Amino acid sequence: QVQLVESGGGLVQAGGSLKLSCTNSGRAVSMYAIVWFRQAPGKEREFVASINWSGGSTYYSASVEGRFTISRDNAKNTVDLQMNSLKPEDTAVYYCAATSRGYRTRSSDAMNYWGKGTLVTVSS
Repeated sequence: QVQLVESGGGLVQAGGSLKLSCTNSGRAVSMYAIVWFRQAPGKEREFVASINWSGGSTYYSASVEGRFTISRDNAKNTVDLQMNSLKPEDTAVYYCAATSRGYRTRSSDAMNYWGKGTLVTVSS
């Protein structure tokens, strides 16, 4: 059983940084792409960033490219999302998910496993 757990969320001022982690405590997902999504209040869940199984390829939404960095350590079963230059519009619940469809898959319907999310709040 794959169990994804997000951590690292919290309250930060605009311009600040946070690092989110997605840890798999169950069966290894080293051959899956890992995808971060977010959902702001009253909005649909949206793609943020993804990384392929080896960590050699990444993909970002236009709204976060250049500010967020995704990385993974398969030995530790962890995928990190480093978020810099945060803006109030980044406020959302952030979810990590695993997919066998490849790292350029942006659809939440294509995810095989989900974490429960971690809340990020950016104050202005």
